[in-house]
Amino acid sequence: MSSIQTSQLPSVAIVILSWNGKDYLAKFLPSVCKSTYLNLSIYVADNASTDDTVLFLKTNFPQVGIISNQVNVGFAGGYNQAFKQIKADFYVLLNQDVEVESGWIEPIVTLMFKQPDIAVCQPKIKAFYRRSCFEYAGAAGGYMDKYGYPFCRGRIFDTIEEDRGQYDQVNEIFWASGAAMFVRSSVYHSLGGMDDNFFAHMEEIDLCWRIHLAGYRICYCPESVVYHIGGGSLSRSDPRKTFLNYRNNLIMLTKNLPLKGKSSVLFFRKYLDRMAAVKSLMQGNYSTFRAIIMAHREYRKWLRKFNAKSSGHSIQAKRSLTELPGIYPNSIIWKYYVMQKKRFSDLGFF
Repeated sequence: MSSIQTSQLPSVAIVILSWNGKDYLAKFLPSVCKSTYLNLSIYVADNASTDDTVLFLKTNFPQVGIISNQVNVGFAGGYNQAFKQIKADFYVLLNQDVEVESGWIEPIVTLMFKQPDIAVCQPKIKAFYRRSCFEYAGAAGGYMDKYGYPFCRGRIFDTIEEDRGQYDQVNEIFWASGAAMFVRSSVYHSLGGMDDNFFAHMEEIDLCWRIHLAGYRICYCPESVVYHIGGGSLSRSDPRKTFLNYRNNLIMLTKNLPLKGKSSVLFFRKYLDRMAAVKSLMQGNYSTFRAIIMAHREYRKWLRKFNAKSSGHSIQAKRSLTELPGIYPNSIIWKYYVMQKKRFSDLGFF
């Protein structure tokens, strides 16, 4: 890294959270081990796998550190437990089904080294099997509309764009994908890490929102490129994933929205969720219908505990959502389904 002297290189720890991921690790861990960054350590945090992942790693990748969780505590809990045991300037959260380019670390560390107010950074995430296209989980950086619906540059709902260099600029974003996320360890720990209540899905968006509220920036760096399969643990159609996405989105909004305007946003979101549930039922998709209903039931249970602990007030949320970078001030549902705005560039949004 020409802009940073070797003696000044920040320490970087890549942590791959794995659950029954031996086959993925066999396929993708070699590319991670070929990373050219000099001050680097690599770990696999095993979330109580029932296959022989740990034995496989000890036999084939002795240079990789192993952190074994005794039970599967999910994405948030798994990383929280792992990071308590690792000291580094930067943590890298990396999915087990991601292939990296050898020089993928240097551009992001250089960017974050030069700009200390950047707490999180994401590489360009492309599809492993369609390498000319962006990948669903992150693409060219995460955004969110004013009602809490997340989307990406390069991917809005199920419309995925081809990478033609249209998003090849460093840019501030609202959230970075947990599939490949760089985060300053000091900021991660100062904010208490990810919320264990989420288990999986939306926890990285919740963390990024809290990082914004703490006064830091989150960026996308296109010079760094990775390739992601996606659905390595749960497929997008899995009812469990549907449940977690709907429940966790409501939890995230409740935690982070400022008191002013919170009730109206939550009312509208719950209405749209119920409409989605009814649509699923009418289409005969009973598993999705049940997942949404259960998500709202579990959210209400969480809300009672949250209100008892905090009297319903968010301590951190002092800035309105639309004041934060990467927030689309309209409804992405309306733009996509009614106005047929299918690409990020169609939104007229910087």
